[in-house]
Amino acid sequence: MASIHKNISIDAHPNDVWAAVRDFGAVHRRLAPGFVLDAQLDHDARIVTFANGTIARELLVDCDETRRRLVYAVISERVKQHSASVQVIPDGDARTRLVWIVDVLPNEIAPYIDAQMDQAALAMQKALGRMIA
Repeated sequence: MASIHKNISIDAHPNDVWAAVRDFGAVHRRLAPGFVLDAQLDHDARIVTFANGTIARELLVDCDETRRRLVYAVISERVKQHSASVQVIPDGDARTRLVWIVDVLPNEIAPYIDAQMDQAALAMQKALGRMIA
């Protein structure tokens, strides 16, 4: 199984970053606008439409307020296994380190997922960095 790790620095207060991460149904408006075009809630899942045309069903596994950690899994015929966690960690007084880990099978899809995560990270930095005056 491929395990992809991203440490994303964001010029925003951790409380603001966590508010955007935990808003599971608003990923397209608050967390990664431009990278994610739409998200529709369906019980404990969201149907996400990405800018490249891909549509994914992401199941909310856990939202841990104390640890500021959100866990989700992708349900798809294309991938055998896809689980992800996003954790918000303070980095000084007004900065945040967002740790995003994705475990995926088959291994052959990992380079694609890795590249998509890089694009998403840029969208997050741009969107969330604007939140703090």
